[in-house]
Amino acid sequence: MANRKLGRVTSARQSILRTQVTDLLLHGKIATTEARAKEVKSIADSIIALAVKEKDNFEMVNVKVVKAKLDSKGNKLTEVAKSKNGKEYLKVVKEETTEQRQKDMPSRLNARRKIMTKINKVKDSDGRNIDLPSKLFNEIAPKYSDRVGGYTRIVKAGKRRGDGAETAILMLV
Repeated sequence: MANRKLGRVTSARQSILRTQVTDLLLHGKIATTEARAKEVKSIADSIIALAVKEKDNFEMVNVKVVKAKLDSKGNKLTEVAKSKNGKEYLKVVKEETTEQRQKDMPSRLNARRKIMTKINKVKDSDGRNIDLPSKLFNEIAPKYSDRVGGYTRIVKAGKRRGDGAETAILMLV
């Protein structure tokens, strides 16, 4: 992943960098030490460059989807059915529809997988998963499509109180 050791064993260093890259992409800015900021910058720039390159590499396909039918309140509709031994039970009513969905082309799928090795999975405040690679492809990459490199900026923030480490703020441009 990186070349600076940051005073950590490999697994701890990779974990720190992965977490900071994830936070940078999620929030757009992080405050950290200068050395870490430089490492995170190189990883984040490579991820964003990959997303910019592959952002339009997909096709729309029609997919058959079987969903539970919902009533006006959003509850699943059920019907009474009989089992083989004569018992009655409630069965959810299903409906089949077709939806248009994006299907990644092979190189975009590979890029998505590479990105997923360098970031963590994230949940929002309600506990739902946030699809960070999709956010990269659909929100972040289009902003930088006309730019060649330099997607992040490091701003020095002075010395940290306590240990005197040089701090910096890393942000998306």
